[in-house]
Amino acid sequence: MANKTPADKGAQGTLQRGKACLRCRKRKMRCDGTKPACQQCTRAKKGDVCEYDDGKGKTRTQILRETIVKLEQRVRELEDPDYVSPVVTLHDPHGHSRSGSSDSSYGSPESSYLSASHSPFLSESPTSPAEPWQLQGVPSPSPSPFIPEILYDDQRGFQPPFELGQMLLDIFTPHRLQCGLGIHIGQLRESLSLPASQQRHPVLMNAIYLWACFVSRPEPLCQHEEHYLRHSLEALPDALQRGDKSMDVIQASCLLSQYFLANGRLIEGSYHASAAAALAVQIGLHGRSSREVYSWSSSEVEGFDQKPPKIDLHDGERILTFWQVYNLDRCWSVVLRKPSVIPDGPTAWNSIYCPWPQVMADYETGHIGGTAVVQTIKSFLDGEVSPDGFSIPASRVKASTLFAHADLVSKTWELGSKASGILEEELRVVEHSINMLLSILIPINQLDAVLPEDKHTLVLAHTLTHCAMIHLHRSFAQDDSLSFEKCSRAARSCVDIIKHISDRDFAFLDPIVGPCWWSVAEILIRELDTLETSWPLMDSSDLRNDIGAILYAMNSLGSRFPIIAPAMAKVQKRLS
Repeated sequence: MANKTPADKGAQGTLQRGKACLRCRKRKMRCDGTKPACQQCTRAKKGDVCEYDDGKGKTRTQILRETIVKLEQRVRELEDPDYVSPVVTLHDPHGHSRSGSSDSSYGSPESSYLSASHSPFLSESPTSPAEPWQLQGVPSPSPSPFIPEILYDDQRGFQPPFELGQMLLDIFTPHRLQCGLGIHIGQLRESLSLPASQQRHPVLMNAIYLWACFVSRPEPLCQHEEHYLRHSLEALPDALQRGDKSMDVIQASCLLSQYFLANGRLIEGSYHASAAAALAVQIGLHGRSSREVYSWSSSEVEGFDQKPPKIDLHDGERILTFWQVYNLDRCWSVVLRKPSVIPDGPTAWNSIYCPWPQVMADYETGHIGGTAVVQTIKSFLDGEVSPDGFSIPASRVKASTLFAHADLVSKTWELGSKASGILEEELRVVEHSINMLLSILIPINQLDAVLPEDKHTLVLAHTLTHCAMIHLHRSFAQDDSLSFEKCSRAARSCVDIIKHISDRDFAFLDPIVGPCWWSVAEILIRELDTLETSWPLMDSSDLRNDIGAILYAMNSLGSRFPIIAPAMAKVQKRLS
């Protein structure tokens, strides 16, 4: 009886604090401390992920991260024979607790690379970073002699080892909706074990690996962003020559665009967004079905990836890819003050008939939303209701639509010296569409009850829709008290949304939310200026607290997306 096993000890009493496995700690379950896998994890068939962080050695996660770094180091040595490996970083089992990292290393907030009128996100300044931002002075461990050779095929491009590819894909997977990628992760993961010729094109895979490094900031893995960025860009010409890889090109171009935009590299981001939108229209993703493609394209381009539609994941991925491009094109066109690329005109060739997007699980079961007999976006703006337009991805698309449409209508108002009855009616119609969408979205105070990835999409949908109201009225809010009040209410609604965002959520938000928060801050600052000028004795603490909440959100997002830094500096300057 004196020699009890760990299981016996767990059965007899409570395990000492801090000795439970990481999975039981996270799920707040009683752990018996059995190694290598506790009973809770064993019963849940999660024994392979049961790990302990007791300071006596490395956890499985730490080992995987170090393996990634070592493999990346090997890649760099194979590419550059003159490259000298940095000094080996030894593991200190007593120093496993990681200290907090500084957010200030993302560049000086005083350096503004954007000009400002209504929005600071207009043009690139000479001080924009010319290279992807990287942390300095973080050494990578020297390579292990047992690391497998890197596969590099002249026709297929760079292919990392299977284990490294899977690790990077696992890192990227929770962030796939952050950049709008609609792809079946299970099939993508299985394809990594197939011959290179049967895998997705390296242009897409390296863009995914790039994002895996990007979202790992400030971990050492982010030092390899430039490596995967270069390989994705180098693979682009080959992918464009292969007609059956057009989808990979579009998806990769969207990922590259989002990466550049998030890092403040606006010209490059705009270029890849426009290229993705143009190619999506060229191959007919916006049309009624994959049959409706330019006839000359399928006849002249051998192996062009256009087949009759089927009720399968392939067709679902086509639909999701179009809306990925659409969201990128519509939202960032507003921010960058440029015309959108995807048309939606009166003729069949330039109209959007693509069905409303659904979640990937619906496509797995054979559900394809809608029959595409009417123009999807036009019917929505006309007030028509589609039974397939209530999914969370569809709500995101509708929010993007209203964000862009409200800005367009507002610019039309600005161009005229006097508002006409037609424009006033159009304003009323857009405002009604905004209020209708807000009425069907899951309320903000209920977002904690949905899945995390759905919460992040809904936070964005709410924010874009309220910002649509701001864009609709802000051009004449200074002269019209009613418009000013509508902008103010929308701005405060965005502040309420921020109060329901946890610190963890910031790592999964779409970068477009940053420019939206600047629009909100601009309205609140304008209101603060008016209050302090006209009524200097009136208490402005509530308004300053709202601006402080916006500043906190911008700071939390800015530590990940450098594009936020210039606007954040302006808010800080006004509050000081």
